[in-house]
Amino acid sequence: MMKKGRFIVVEGGEGAGKSTMAAEIVDYLREKGVKDEDIVRTREPGGTPIAEDIRTILKDIRKDDILCSEAELLLMYAARAQLVKTVIMPALEAGKYVVGDRHDLSTLAYQGGGRGIPRELIGSIRNAVLGDFYPDLTILMDIPPEKGLVRAGKRGDLDRFEQEDRDFFERVRKVFLDECEKHPDRMALVRADRDFAEVRADIRAILESKCIAG
Repeated sequence: MMKKGRFIVVEGGEGAGKSTMAAEIVDYLREKGVKDEDIVRTREPGGTPIAEDIRTILKDIRKDDILCSEAELLLMYAARAQLVKTVIMPALEAGKYVVGDRHDLSTLAYQGGGRGIPRELIGSIRNAVLGDFYPDLTILMDIPPEKGLVRAGKRGDLDRFEQEDRDFFERVRKVFLDECEKHPDRMALVRADRDFAEVRADIRAILESKCIAG
């Protein structure tokens, strides 16, 4: 019987270094002997042609129309359904490692905490789309919003989410931290406002402790 794969997700607010640390996780897996063809990287929203089109709608700033919070929520789950059904689940069933830059927890934090959409509504949509599907490990890259937004600003023009105010991101951060505290069995916290080497060392220690590979 083929061994089922593992789904590892990096979560966090803007400027936390999620993409950089997702790449570090891939490097770790390679060092442990996992072949490139057995590693799949994803990002959300996005990760498939259809989901990337949805990402563009979600990220772009439009002057002729304003995306309401409920439409934003539904688009997030439309993109996620496409990614999970066509990429993530098939990869896991084939015994591969999936390393994700964001997943479902971001919706609870951004659309729930940030936008104020009731958790019950998000939960009902989540259940319809994902059921009891959760990552094997979620690493939360925690950074104070004021520091993360400075980092994000250095990348170039800010997208529709990055232009939200600090209070929005404080609410987002609180949800992330609350969920991490509730689920220590499948989540781990990393302070992302430190030197790269320190953050990288913490990530690797978590992967070792969780016996992610090897």
